[in-house]
Amino acid sequence: MKLYGEVTSGLGKAAFFLSQDFYVDNFIKKCGFKPYPGTLNVIISEEHLDQINEVKNSCENIIKPEEGFGAVKYIDATLNDKVNGAIVFPAKTEHTENYLEFIAEKKLRDELNLKDGDIVSLEF
Repeated sequence: MKLYGEVTSGLGKAAFFLSQDFYVDNFIKKCGFKPYPGTLNVIISEEHLDQINEVKNSCENIIKPEEGFGAVKYIDATLNDKVNGAIVFPAKTEHTENYLEFIAEKKLRDELNLKDGDIVSLEF
C-alpha cells in the first residue's frame, strides 16, 4: 500500500520514548536500525482511515512496554521510495487517527530538507 500525506509538527514527546533503552534495543533487534529520537508526523487523508486501521489492528509486530510505558505496534515502511524505516502505532497517543508516525535512523527533516506542509509518500 502506498499513501501520500502532509508533513506536520508533532507534540515533541516521541524523543523521550525513543530514547528509552528497551524501545531502542527492540527496534534495533526487530527493525535493524537504531531510531533517531523523534518521529516524522504525516497526516493522511481520512479516506484511508479504514485501510490504516485494518493494518494497525492486524499488525502482530509489537514491542511490549516496561512498566509505566505503552506498547508499540510497528510495520516496516519506506518514505519517498528511498528511506527505510517503520510506521509506529503507539498504544498511548494523543494524535488523531489520521496521523502516522514514521521512524528512521536519521533526522528526516534535516536529511530530506522537509518542512510542515510538504507532501511525502509512505509505502508499506
